[in-house]
Amino acid sequence: MSAVDEGTFTALRSRLQQAAEAFADGPRALEGILLGIVDDVDRAVREPLEIFPVCHHSPASALAMARRLREKQPKVVYLELCEDMAPLLTELRNCRLPVAVQAYATEVDGFPAEWAPLSVVAPITEASAEYQAIAYALDTPGVELVLVDRSSDHVFQWQENGGDTAEPATDGDAPAEEEAALHGDAVGVEIGDLRPRFAELEEYLLRHGRVRHWSEWWHQYVELPLGDSDHATYLQVMLLIGSLFRRLAPGDPHRVRVDEDRERHMWTRMRSHLAATGTDPADSIYVCGAFHAASRVAEFGVDGDDGFDISAPSATRWQHGLIPSSHAAIEAQFGLAAGSVSIAANQFAKNLRRTRVTPYRLTGQAGGGGPKKGARKTAQAAAMAPAALPPGGGPADSDMLTGFLQRPPVLDRLDETELLGWSVEIVRAARRNGYLASTADAIAVFETSILLAGLRDRAKPTPYDFQDAAVTCIEKDRVPGRRDVRRLTEIMLGGDRLGQVGYDALPPLARDVHDRLAPLALGLQQRGVRRALLDMTSRPELEQCSDVLWMLRYLMPHGAARPVMGERRLGERPIQESWDLALGTHQRALIELGYEGVSIEQVLEQRLRRTAYGPQATTATVLETVEDATLYLRSRRLADELGLRALDVLATERGVDGAPEVLRRARRLLGHYRTSEPSLPGWIEAFVKTGYAHYCTLLPTAFADEDASVCQVAAMLGFLFSMESLALSLGCDRTQLELAVAQSHPDDPAKTALLWAARAQLGRLSRADLRARCDALLANPLVVPSYPRYLSGFLHALEPVPQLADFVVEAVSQAFARLPDPVLLPWLPTLITTLRDAGDLAPLLIREAGRVFPGRLAALDAWVPPWQGDPATTPTGPSRAGSAGRGALPLLAAHPATCAAAAHLLGCEGTWQAATPAPAGAVLLTRHPRTAQELRVLLAGPSGPALR
Repeated sequence: MSAVDEGTFTALRSRLQQAAEAFADGPRALEGILLGIVDDVDRAVREPLEIFPVCHHSPASALAMARRLREKQPKVVYLELCEDMAPLLTELRNCRLPVAVQAYATEVDGFPAEWAPLSVVAPITEASAEYQAIAYALDTPGVELVLVDRSSDHVFQWQENGGDTAEPATDGDAPAEEEAALHGDAVGVEIGDLRPRFAELEEYLLRHGRVRHWSEWWHQYVELPLGDSDHATYLQVMLLIGSLFRRLAPGDPHRVRVDEDRERHMWTRMRSHLAATGTDPADSIYVCGAFHAASRVAEFGVDGDDGFDISAPSATRWQHGLIPSSHAAIEAQFGLAAGSVSIAANQFAKNLRRTRVTPYRLTGQAGGGGPKKGARKTAQAAAMAPAALPPGGGPADSDMLTGFLQRPPVLDRLDETELLGWSVEIVRAARRNGYLASTADAIAVFETSILLAGLRDRAKPTPYDFQDAAVTCIEKDRVPGRRDVRRLTEIMLGGDRLGQVGYDALPPLARDVHDRLAPLALGLQQRGVRRALLDMTSRPELEQCSDVLWMLRYLMPHGAARPVMGERRLGERPIQESWDLALGTHQRALIELGYEGVSIEQVLEQRLRRTAYGPQATTATVLETVEDATLYLRSRRLADELGLRALDVLATERGVDGAPEVLRRARRLLGHYRTSEPSLPGWIEAFVKTGYAHYCTLLPTAFADEDASVCQVAAMLGFLFSMESLALSLGCDRTQLELAVAQSHPDDPAKTALLWAARAQLGRLSRADLRARCDALLANPLVVPSYPRYLSGFLHALEPVPQLADFVVEAVSQAFARLPDPVLLPWLPTLITTLRDAGDLAPLLIREAGRVFPGRLAALDAWVPPWQGDPATTPTGPSRAGSAGRGALPLLAAHPATCAAAAHLLGCEGTWQAATPAPAGAVLLTRHPRTAQELRVLLAGPSGPALR
């Protein structure tokens, strides 16, 4: 730096002091602010280590950065960016901007558990000063790039100390908005964001600037004037704005402490690097936000204090990578107006064409969004010629503020030509989208844009003026297509540019996924949906692709891998499948999977374990992880481990909320192991044994508990009855179940009917008694209104006792025949929802009704229900028992030992009499006709044919 003239800003100080005395009641307060701003600028320009203030995604900052780097050619570039992100910057050359550098942690150690996962992103666009500095440092031999801002770990450390986990911060931390899908729920690190923290100041600037939002104000009053300015003017104006916003910021102690700690951290790191390397500060440049350039901390400058202690990082293990970004994601995350980043990119291309400055660009950078329409030739010509300073250039420490603040804006003819082109193009785009626009509308948009700029005291129309004029002149009463005119203008002025991370910059997991899906030959790195057809019969190697796709469907968001045809079930192998794949669109999610492991199998196993061992894990969720481990990983080891975990969780549960899901998954797993394994795993046998005792213990309480639904109690009984044979073979005692049923005394009609069905299954209640009880309910006028609730209980009883299907058909038919309409009709929605929720019950009832009812309409008139037929043939009267006994005599007489054992089992006493005309056993059966009836039921089933 040249020698400093003590009178550099004397004239400006004098003018500001006079203004303070003229516009303030007491000059002291306003004078202190205005003169303090000049002092901040003077202090920053005097610093031996050159400070370069920037604004986030500002085309003026990017242009000034490129120009200054070519002039100064510094050997060290200090950049305000998280210091732990430095290794990732070299991978930017393998990406198409915009992308974001991300630090990610799935498991936290030293932070509250509810913060997980932790994510910090720093988006980078080509029209940004930080990208120009990165490209210069990485592609210029002998230049070192040093990141000096706090690490990602310190971002959350300082949030914890401040007691705030999601506080929006200027030039610092900002929570991700919901619509910023590409960035996810991340804390954004902005480089050089400039926005007033004083709400009244921002409102004042917007109102007097006649603009709608901050992005428009910045474009009109900062971007356009600084686009043609020299380095000294740019430097002092940015320092002035940063100092103004800093001095007028509200005194939030936590916010002030975080800002000052960041500045202390950065200056401490820079002094340490200068001392360690011996670099001359004159050969270095410090790129930071204008808000931090006007710092007043004691550690400021190369001669500042060294008393700041940087705390040690926590034990959290951070992963780093690049994720795709977009203009819309940046705008949503950092509170910018829609389309402002696209307009900034367009303005940057305009500045390059006008000033002939050659921007820096990483070698091999893909998908450039740089100058268009012949700008490449201009850039090449400018690269061969030395960069020219704009008129008025001078030393950075000379007073350029006074002239800049007094200079009036100038209308450029090039802007009028551009405005005319915009007007024609927006009419063309509107016609393509269904608007009835014409040449007259193009003229109207052109003239209205100029008129709006004049009404707003602007020398030339801005893109925002043009957007308002287009909406006014073209969008008259309705939107005929999917896009309105405002969206059409955003697309025309640059659109939402989407970034992409190249294959070489992907983590190992993402590269492995693309390699394993390579046989599909679909170009899955591109955005959009790709249709994949897998025929494993003709191409067996595609079965491995199918395994990868099913795991991606489990791990990634909806839409990344969506099966159109095909499903995966236990014990089945895929034959043909069809998929809609959008891995390029969901690239961020795939990259973040790479932070959790080196393969999708490892990540899936970790997810399953995390779910099974989580504090909210239930028996049903753990059984689901067992099924998923078998289904997707085909891992017997992991399934056995998770099965033992399900056994432990079941033993500690005291409720029955998950009983229906436990029953369904236990049945499915048991059926799978029985058909595919030579023997049952030890954990499933222990689970059945423990579950049998567990549900027997909870059964009386569940019958009496009002919070336990009839569906849950039915699921408990379903588990007990369907697993009974296996449980008894493993050593369980059936007496425990009989005692549990005997101790159950429900008050709810539905549970009462369910209990009757359980007693019928245990042989404690006959079909005749069930019919008699239902007839008594229908005969009691006081009970008739609640009779449908009994029927609901019988419907749920089909889950544990499917043998009652014929009786349920009879009971429902009796209800339709005998219940009055005021009782029957309100129950019909309940009947429909019950059958819909239990999808396996409806086919059972339909099949049984088809067996009972006539198959033809003509036979319906003469048909008599079995339960209302002739007493001699009705299966409810005593004659049925006698006929059953007589029909069963030959069979029982041929097997006397079986008959005696069955009689003893049913509690019937008697002896065989020999040498009688009747067959052997006839006397015993005639003495006990009811026993003969029960034997028939045991041997042939309740709906089986009569024994002959």
